[in-house]
Amino acid sequence: MNEALLILLAYCIGSIPTAVWVSKNFFKIDIRDYGSGNAGATNTFRVLGPKWGSFVMLVDVIKGVVATSLYILLPYYLTDEWDRTNFMIGLGLAAVLGHIFPIWAGFRGGKGVATLLGMAVAIQPLVAVCCIGVFLSVLYLTRFVSLSSILAGISFMVFILFIFNEKETLYRIFAVLVALMIVLTHQKNISRIIKGTESKIPILKFRDKRNERK
Repeated sequence: MNEALLILLAYCIGSIPTAVWVSKNFFKIDIRDYGSGNAGATNTFRVLGPKWGSFVMLVDVIKGVVATSLYILLPYYLTDEWDRTNFMIGLGLAAVLGHIFPIWAGFRGGKGVATLLGMAVAIQPLVAVCCIGVFLSVLYLTRFVSLSSILAGISFMVFILFIFNEKETLYRIFAVLVALMIVLTHQKNISRIIKGTESKIPILKFRDKRNERK
């Protein structure tokens, strides 16, 4: 098995349309016909609720981890850290591309944030944990999955470039591209947040009701 085949396999793994399969098999709908029209965790949270949204997010993260870890099938990459990191970036990007344009679901997928997170977990676990912390903190404070994803993506770039000061040039470029991609793919969400029309996910309602009583 060579690099090209592994890249193709990573794309196929990323193409697993978790949100579409969940919505069709358990709710007899196509998630892409509701909410924002995206087949990702954010829209699943919005349409199907936090339980299924969390499940879709977890599976999509695992997709990124598994696809990015395919390098282990080629012994050469087990001993060369520089080439391994570069190849892992290639595998991860193939998985993200598969998530956005899934071959198993008519090339209509999600925005790839969860799969990007899985890719980060495989390449740089500590950075990924920090980004998860940012995501959960913003989600707790705002209940906007979109805003949480945007700020987690930007923080990924900040962690790589400044806090952990990653030396690998390609990884630094990748971090900048990730931040730009997440912001660009969430333009509609940003507009709705500014207008006050962005949907919040139905979690921590008890906190909101308690604050209202005060």
